[in-house]
Amino acid sequence: MTSEFMAPAGSVEAPTVRPGRFRGLRRALAPIGEARGLPKWVLYIGIGLVLIFVVFAIFAPLISPYNFDQYLTSNGVRFPKSGAPSGSHIFGTNIRQEDVFAHIVYGSRTALEVIVIAVVISMVVGVPLGLFSGYYGGPLDRVLVLIMDAMFAFPSLLLAILIAFLLRGKFGFFGASFSGIMSAAISITVIYIPQYFRVIRNSVISVREEPYVEAARVLGAKPRTVIARYVLGNVVQNVPVIATLNAADALLTLAGLGFLGYGVQPTEAAEWGYDLQRALGEAAGGIWWTSVYPGLAIVLLVTGLTLVGESLNDLLNPVLRRRQLLPVDRREMERSDAGEPQVAS
Repeated sequence: MTSEFMAPAGSVEAPTVRPGRFRGLRRALAPIGEARGLPKWVLYIGIGLVLIFVVFAIFAPLISPYNFDQYLTSNGVRFPKSGAPSGSHIFGTNIRQEDVFAHIVYGSRTALEVIVIAVVISMVVGVPLGLFSGYYGGPLDRVLVLIMDAMFAFPSLLLAILIAFLLRGKFGFFGASFSGIMSAAISITVIYIPQYFRVIRNSVISVREEPYVEAARVLGAKPRTVIARYVLGNVVQNVPVIATLNAADALLTLAGLGFLGYGVQPTEAAEWGYDLQRALGEAAGGIWWTSVYPGLAIVLLVTGLTLVGESLNDLLNPVLRRRQLLPVDRREMERSDAGEPQVAS
């Protein structure tokens, strides 16, 4: 005997998902799913370009036939010096008798490691500082704004060179290969912390006076609860866009540091900016491959990151976003208003 509240014997109920589960994630990704036309394809192209270098970075030992600092074959024969592209070296060799293709592949790993470390540390430091400074105000806000403005007064590349010079050799406990990457990442981080701070602080100042925030205070919510539950979710939308655009700029800053000799050293890891600096003197002699391929790698990765950032800005910014307008059937609307049954087409 079964009742209306009992499932028939032998039936298996499908697992139910609570409506509130993943609601925030679905809401955040909804504009991307609604994308149509040019912004969607720009996003796909940018993601495709970035994924190429991500694959290079992850599977570098499998993709590259040589290590980035290898200059001898398995038989002990040296690679040709500044050799032209050939069957054994598809991108040629550089003046250090190293394979250029290996430098492109392993340079992807160096670039992405520095970008990820720099952007993550910038967000972890800049976002909380902007939250607390904008919410509490007062002397804390004035001191932090003064510090960030002083950091903005320095040219970004000059500030990165200064920090890289001061941090050189300070991360030896990470190992010789990772020490230079950490130094370059921290020097780039200092440039972007003020950007996150300013964006988050200005957004918090406008949000903290909203009625729902005032209502939370009146109900006795603690400041950390108000910040985490009611303020952060309404000011963090710009962070992914800024992070993506900063990633592109971080790659250019890393290349600039390497070109000037203050970035990752050639004995520590492959770095495209240093490769361009070493190839500068060879370009006049017709040796084009040592500069074209590293430069092309920088251009493609920067383009991919920029396309992702710009498309995310178009899709996530409510001012720029255009929603898809679906066609309206007036006859069905008239039937609905008149209470007539709708006929399925």
